[in-house]
Amino acid sequence: QVQLVESGGGLVQPGGSLRLSCAASGSVFSINDMGWYRQTPENERELVAAIISSVTPSYADSVKGRFTISRDNAKNTVYLQMNSLKPEDTAVYYCNAFVRINSYDPPRHYWGQGTQVTVSS
Repeated sequence: QVQLVESGGGLVQPGGSLRLSCAASGSVFSINDMGWYRQTPENERELVAAIISSVTPSYADSVKGRFTISRDNAKNTVYLQMNSLKPEDTAVYYCNAFVRINSYDPPRHYWGQGTQVTVSS
């Protein structure tokens, strides 16, 4: 019913930048929270950044000052601008969103398929 499609991952050198995008499509009535998580083979999935309409975005301490999350409600899209990338930012990045498909059911939690970000020289 609802799909989250990510794009923008890839290979970048340390100190470089990438911009991730995640677009929600399908039976989208409205979207509450949107966010980005990341996961490596060694670690559990962790929250990177989250944004709720009309609320100040929140960030993991490890990315504060380097990453910026934003959203375009008209396009049902959330972005993650990643600057000053470090090798430890290497991970699969997942988009997530709490989406309502109508005005009366509670929001449901959806995940994207993930996009690989590799920071290496």
